[in-house]
Amino acid sequence: MSSSILFTHSYFYRFDPKQWKAQQPYPPYGTIYAAALMRECGFDVSLFDTNLRESPDEILSELEAQRPEYLVLYDDGFNYLTKMCLTNMREAAFRMAKLGKQQGCTVIVNSSDSTDHYEEYLRQGADFVVLGEGEITLRELILALESGVTDFAAIPGVAYSIADCVLQITDYPEPRGKSAIRNPQSVIRTSPRPVLHDLDSLPDPAWDLVDIEAYRDIWMRHHGYFSLNLATTRGCPYKCNWCAKPIYGNRYNTRSPERVAAEIEMLIERYGARHFWMSDDIFGLKPRWVQTFRDLVQAKGLKFSYKIQSRVDLLLKEDNIDALVASGLRQVWVGAESGSQKILDAMDKGTTVQEIRDATHLLKQKGVEVCFFLQFGYLDETREDIEQTIALVEELVPYDIGVSVSYPLPGTGFYEKVKNLLGDKQNWSHSDDLAVMYPATYSPQFYRRLHRLVHKRFRLRQGMQELRRLAHGAKADLRRALLTLYYAPAAMLDTWRLKRLE
Repeated sequence: MSSSILFTHSYFYRFDPKQWKAQQPYPPYGTIYAAALMRECGFDVSLFDTNLRESPDEILSELEAQRPEYLVLYDDGFNYLTKMCLTNMREAAFRMAKLGKQQGCTVIVNSSDSTDHYEEYLRQGADFVVLGEGEITLRELILALESGVTDFAAIPGVAYSIADCVLQITDYPEPRGKSAIRNPQSVIRTSPRPVLHDLDSLPDPAWDLVDIEAYRDIWMRHHGYFSLNLATTRGCPYKCNWCAKPIYGNRYNTRSPERVAAEIEMLIERYGARHFWMSDDIFGLKPRWVQTFRDLVQAKGLKFSYKIQSRVDLLLKEDNIDALVASGLRQVWVGAESGSQKILDAMDKGTTVQEIRDATHLLKQKGVEVCFFLQFGYLDETREDIEQTIALVEELVPYDIGVSVSYPLPGTGFYEKVKNLLGDKQNWSHSDDLAVMYPATYSPQFYRRLHRLVHKRFRLRQGMQELRRLAHGAKADLRRALLTLYYAPAAMLDTWRLKRLE
């Protein structure tokens, strides 16, 4: 009889008010990728999906009912929200690890946060932390445990504890997983795991483990359509010095367009999804990939739309935009970050303000919804830099914006610059926390008010655009036009309040 593995992860949409309000949940793609590989190895796998749950304590009934040998907390590294290492999610991971230990499981963790803080996770009850890209390491580790191995030093990409004295091991019941290590005394971190280049060597994610109908219900009730997620690549080769890459690193490997098109075809036929979020850090960087993907989609007669994250300089290359649009691109989020070239250069962004303009105009001409990620509070940012960013948004009027403040994540160049300036708070509790955790140009209250002002000025400019369309007898969004009656005075009030905080 094969050993059983209960997979879970630490992201709870309900613990992140901004994301729960959006009502756009996606299944834990990275988690079901790992589950598929372990099932291919002959293990009995199941999933406790925390995304839509209310409490980490809900896992206890699953542990008691299934009595798995292994509890694997494997975060979805394709969801950029998990890279922020939110304290709400960290505490949930600690709680589930402890519950797993109480039920006699061997507990294994893989996430951005545990890769950065593996000693803390081991103190909180994890037996092993899988560092970085996890599938191959997880497979080797569990197969070693199953064979009775007690020395794991030869397995790359693992952190674990060894007990100074067997007699001290009294904290947890006897684990059912083979050779689990308990009661952390000293920590061993093995050599790094080489990155996985052949992504097609992995089986397709175990979609059957997901309660698809629960996701469909939320999407249909709140948006009138159903969207699923998938990933075509791992990593990002660019050098933005604030961007954390603890899982997939500063490299770029791709699945074949044939495998991606086949997975989309399956998701359409099996689950009726017609919209997809391509959750790559950078979509379509490999030369001619998007063109081959377009040809496959058209040859299969697949009809769907999708959204991506990309870079303005990449979008301007060759016929990338035309190929993306022909394969179904509806929306693209670009890391505009700032309207100040000084700040873009300080971030090592590698793009220009003019490229933001050029890509936005071209995408709009092709009917693509262009959305901007914006970032305030970077080191040495002045009020002039801030105004340049707002002016760029008002000039280009993207479809949507996401506003944040610079966030120092371990392992980044930006973190190294500010780590000696950090206070007691070094992680946000949720993705809309917006705390500035180092001495920036202005106070945390200033940046929170700035966040509100930027959104109001953006929505005001959108509304004015719709009013002009109405005045010319063109089709317009009446709701956006009418909201100018709210945003005009609200923006003036926030401008006054921001000035007082300056």
